[in-house]
Amino acid sequence: MGREANCDCHWADQTAPCKVLLETHELIVRGAIRRSVPIASLTEVSVRDGDLIFRAGDDEVTLSLGSTLAQSWAKKLTTPPPTLAAKLGILPGTRLALIGEIEGEELKTAIAGTASTESREVTLILALVKTREDLNYVLDRYPTYTSNPPIWTIYPKGTKQPLGESEIRSTLRHEGFIDTKIASVSQTLTALRFIKRS
Repeated sequence: MGREANCDCHWADQTAPCKVLLETHELIVRGAIRRSVPIASLTEVSVRDGDLIFRAGDDEVTLSLGSTLAQSWAKKLTTPPPTLAAKLGILPGTRLALIGEIEGEELKTAIAGTASTESREVTLILALVKTREDLNYVLDRYPTYTSNPPIWTIYPKGTKQPLGESEIRSTLRHEGFIDTKIASVSQTLTALRFIKRS
């Protein structure tokens, strides 16, 4: 979920009350002024007298948010989003088990700094599942690991896929797992994290 606020917006030579949405990757202005810009493209972000000020291309923009919101939004605009590796909890030293064919540049980059292991002692499992058979294979392999590691089930997005979120959730919950996080992996893949009930 993004953040939203109603405020006075001054964008280049236009001024009007607007609704402003701060999403994960873009800032959207609705109302008399309509704009949608990637957060990564905004520069010279600052806060002055309760106003959030930044540049969007050649335009100077001022959002009258009030001091608290302006500070909070400025921090969001200037903090780089977490990497996929960070979202998935892949850290230096993570002992990673890979199940299935890992695809997509984003995912390959996320695991690039961590060697996968065939050892039974792993700290995290990444499992690419596209069918019920893939999911069953993951569940069959799970007892071979010694420390009940968390599992990220990574699967294709979309309602017309052979295996979707609801079936993954219900299957793993039935097997004694609890889903704890969800993460977007790429434009085509998403992931659910599960831990085994103790």
